[in-house]
Amino acid sequence: MLFVCTGNICRSPMAEIVFRGFADRTGLGTHVVSASAGTGDWHVGERADARTLDALARRGYDGARHRARQFTLDDFDRHDLVVALDRSHERILSSWARTQADADKLALLLSFDPGAGGNLDVPDPYYAGPPMFDEVLGMIESASRALFRQLEPAIRPPS
Repeated sequence: MLFVCTGNICRSPMAEIVFRGFADRTGLGTHVVSASAGTGDWHVGERADARTLDALARRGYDGARHRARQFTLDDFDRHDLVVALDRSHERILSSWARTQADADKLALLLSFDPGAGGNLDVPDPYYAGPPMFDEVLGMIESASRALFRQLEPAIRPPS
C-alpha cells in the first residue's frame, strides 16, 4: 500500500506510519507493505517535517526513519493500492496511470472513513501550526483505521 501527498513530508508519512502501526499492533505487520511518496520532488531525501514528527510522537508513533521520495510509475507495479490524501493528488496520479489496471488501484484515504462526512480531502497542514498537524493526524488515524478494518480479513492468514 502506498500513500501519496504533495511533498511526502507531512500527510503521506503520517498515513504510512499510522497504517503500519495498525498492522504491527494486530500482529500482521509482516503481511503488509506500507510506504509513502510525493507527487513532487522538492523534498526528496529529507526527513518528515518536524511538526509531522512531533505530532506523530505525541500519539506514540515514531517517524524518525522516514525519508521523502517522489512517486514513480513503477509504484503502480509495486503496490496493490495507491491511496491519495486529497483529490489533487488523485487527479495527478490518475493522469500518470498507464493502464486501467493502474487507475483501478487509486483511492482517496478519506473515502474509507464513514465519519468523514463526505469530505474527501485531508487538508495540507504545511502552512499551519502544530494544532493543525494534530488535527490532520486525527483525520488520518480515523480513515486509516477504517481502511485497515476493511483490508484486515484479506491480510490475515488462514488459521
